[in-house]
Amino acid sequence: MKNEQRQVVTRKKRKPPKKTAKERLHEFWEVFEKEDEVLVVISADPDALASAQAIKRLLRYRVKNVTIGYPNEIRRLSNVAMVDLLKISVERLKTLKSRQYSKYVIVDSQPSHNPCFAELQYHAVIDHHPVSKGWDAPYIDIRHEYGATASMLVEYLRAAEMKPSVALATALFYAIKVDTHNFEKKAQIADAISFRYLFSIANQNLVRKIELSELRMSELNYFKTAFDVMKITNHRLYAHVGRVWSPDVLVIIADFFNRVHDVSWVFISGIHGERLVVIFRCDGYKKNAGSLAAKTFGEIGSAGGHREAARAEVPLKNLANEDKEFTTKTLRKLTRRHL
Repeated sequence: MKNEQRQVVTRKKRKPPKKTAKERLHEFWEVFEKEDEVLVVISADPDALASAQAIKRLLRYRVKNVTIGYPNEIRRLSNVAMVDLLKISVERLKTLKSRQYSKYVIVDSQPSHNPCFAELQYHAVIDHHPVSKGWDAPYIDIRHEYGATASMLVEYLRAAEMKPSVALATALFYAIKVDTHNFEKKAQIADAISFRYLFSIANQNLVRKIELSELRMSELNYFKTAFDVMKITNHRLYAHVGRVWSPDVLVIIADFFNRVHDVSWVFISGIHGERLVVIFRCDGYKKNAGSLAAKTFGEIGSAGGHREAARAEVPLKNLANEDKEFTTKTLRKLTRRHL
């Protein structure tokens, strides 16, 4: 009897077997009925846009209609180019009567990620971000180890034996490139398998066109300002470009200057609305941009990031009086304290 008890105590619990792609697909399909009007909610970025298009393809002929809605204005030019070139049909959530839909799906995000998302009760959630709390849904597929939600949707399509169109394949291919940073960020073998599958279907010329669509003509003036005001000392490049219509242009400028040989740190700042935005770049070798951003601006705003790239946003009212008239000199003074 003692031996039997010991065996019971020491026996390990077996983990439930992982679901196959076909099992996930059929569980997802079971959520919907033929007469359903479906609203797919996204925060519009390449991964979300491509994944939503894949959802639309999976539900074709299975529901009455699928609409893709997003709350955020699409400002980044590469995202605008993606929507235009690949003919992605999306609508602003505020223009939709959300209660007219019978089923709701959220993809590449979760209900708790945005206050407006939480207003709906979702029937399906598919995402690759860490699981958040405070919500539930009849169908949930969250795999945070994946580099992109698009990789997951490729598996759904292949399980359904649906070869994506050139436009859909291009969108999914580009999404995986963006979210994995060309596989420089953490990703799974599954991401690489999906990427390889899409490679021969996607239009590479369109991918390059989308990738190169970063700047509007009017934004070239910000580069001119950056060149005029930049200071380089001790292999560190500083430039404050003043008011910008979008913080995205600061990221583009910082990435551009980060390519300069003999520059080990790049600090680019600008004013957007009532906030100071500072972009940090370095090579990440014996340097930590995220840590520096937090040390410099963490106490007066939000700041953080990775070893090689970081960002800080500070309400202008939180700046010290002597820093209110922010300049390149101010930027240099504040960041060098912690270098």
